[in-house]
Amino acid sequence: MDRDLLYRYAKLVAEKGINVQKGQPVMIDCTTECFEFARLLTRAAYEAGASEVFYNWSDDGCDREYYLHADDHAIDTCYDWDAEKYNSLSRAGVGFISVAASNPEKLKGVDPKRLQRHSIAVKERKKEFFSRTMSGRCPWCVVSVPVPAWAGKVFPDLDENSAMERLWREIFNAVRVRRGADPIDEWNRHCATLSSRAEILNRYNFKSLHYSNSLGTDLNVELPEGHVWMAGGEKTPDGVEFIPNMPTEEVFTAPKRHGVNGVVYSSKPLRLSGNIIEGIRFVLKNGRIVDMSADTCEDILRASVLTDEGSQFLGEVALVPHDSPISNSGVLFFNTLFDENASCHFAYGRAYPSCVKGGENASADELAALDINHESNEHVDFMIGTADLSIIGTTHDGDKVTVFKDGNFAF
Repeated sequence: MDRDLLYRYAKLVAEKGINVQKGQPVMIDCTTECFEFARLLTRAAYEAGASEVFYNWSDDGCDREYYLHADDHAIDTCYDWDAEKYNSLSRAGVGFISVAASNPEKLKGVDPKRLQRHSIAVKERKKEFFSRTMSGRCPWCVVSVPVPAWAGKVFPDLDENSAMERLWREIFNAVRVRRGADPIDEWNRHCATLSSRAEILNRYNFKSLHYSNSLGTDLNVELPEGHVWMAGGEKTPDGVEFIPNMPTEEVFTAPKRHGVNGVVYSSKPLRLSGNIIEGIRFVLKNGRIVDMSADTCEDILRASVLTDEGSQFLGEVALVPHDSPISNSGVLFFNTLFDENASCHFAYGRAYPSCVKGGENASADELAALDINHESNEHVDFMIGTADLSIIGTTHDGDKVTVFKDGNFAF
């Protein structure tokens, strides 16, 4: 670990990721193994003007024991104090930093029904928090740093120290933290590039996109009237810019809830609920996932897709060129934050309201009228991009436009 680069990373997250404002509180979600990075995030947040920093600590081993042994009542409960902590902080405009770093298989062998039940309980009680973050009403940023179990999964042929060192190097490259360069300047240029791609897609105002590749994907995705392609950063209602994911390489929008038909195959393993799911296949009809399978952990996948009515429909369409930095690294991270930024992907579950004009302030009825998948407690990204992926867009005039050819943007 390079301490200087690590501190630059922490400052990047505080100053560009959530863009801490003078007098703003900050909340850090972090595992116990990453306490040193949490301390640097705390320092960087205070230096940027934070009034107070709160914490929510987790631990892989404790989490596993909880899901294996806790009483059924506990599994089905999200306590008032826990829900109100997140809901009230989101109302106060707190900046949320989540450090997504854990053993990718920490919950392997745990009953998927217990995982699903607790997820439903928590997400239902924290619905206000999730709604506010999904609609950009408070700044949030998800980042990651290595932990030994994760590094060992990514680089199984290396000893622990070498694996950790290699993963640090890959993460610093992915988040554009390098010696001799200002990471904020790097991110400003990067976000401008992503925004230019989004502008091109918005000018086309496609009616639909058709996906195909040699894995067997053959999927038609209709886009709603007034859809907006987004990229890089977002803005709160007060105009404060923030970056939800570091790294990010995607431009994304929302599909029509009932306008997706065909079959789609995953191209990378999906880390979900402390398990690794491989070989995902979805069949969709009128937007709904009507059939699914997976080569591993299919029970985990089914529990997630069947969480609620909205989780059975897509909520995000994201484009990432195969020729992008994370993809070119050749590293399979077993961490969706990184793997989704190496590959085109979809998400099943709730859509981002900001992906449609005026969506941030739209009512549930207005979003439903636009056929946006606005009601779900899930939002799970799964990767589908390949080196031979083709995406053909159809305009409202019926013109066909090649959007992706051989896995990359055609423009």
